[in-house]
Amino acid sequence: MERHFQRELEGLKTSLIKMGSVVEENIAFAIRAVLEKSSDLARKVIETDKRVDSLEIEIDNTVIDLLALQQPVASDLRFIIAAQKINNDLERIGDHAVNIAEAAEKLCTLPSVELLEEIPMMADITKIMLKDALDSFILLDPAKAHLVLKTDDQIDDLNRLVVRRIIELVKSNIPTIEYGLELSRVSRNLERVADLATNIAEEVIFHTQARVVKHHADEKEHSA
Repeated sequence: MERHFQRELEGLKTSLIKMGSVVEENIAFAIRAVLEKSSDLARKVIETDKRVDSLEIEIDNTVIDLLALQQPVASDLRFIIAAQKINNDLERIGDHAVNIAEAAEKLCTLPSVELLEEIPMMADITKIMLKDALDSFILLDPAKAHLVLKTDDQIDDLNRLVVRRIIELVKSNIPTIEYGLELSRVSRNLERVADLATNIAEEVIFHTQARVVKHHADEKEHSA
């Protein structure tokens, strides 16, 4: 009975890893769609989101069955709770990938304007944060999870900078208003992906160390 339960837990982790891989790829494709102005890549992201939604439902049903039938305790219970939250975070990241892809499609139809340099910077940091968050879950590595928490403020600062740059751009060139709005949409969604990657890292710390670090308050205390 115990071995069967452990196999089910491993199956749950495998499903989450699979979902994480799809979501990570979708974010990468969505970012490339923006940077390369590729409507084909954007459309691929939008179409693949159905798979993300299907995986979310499958994982959610597995979590419900485990909680109802196995009545887990201690570390196993923390893992299942963390898995449920990570499942939700990954689905939301998938939605943000779609939002970025839709912005990319719109940008493809607008007159070409030089892309703000902060957008690729945000994209690179966000991809690293998501990869590190997923790796921390796969490896059960709280140290890597803490790195994700420490990086989140960089994305917030860049997002604020992008907003200021867009305002300056629009003021100097009124026809770029629509372009600026789509860039703002990309920036805002990248910022949300970084927040959700941080959530995943927090759940890894909860599972591995039995510590609640919501809003990573402990990182702020350590850096004070």
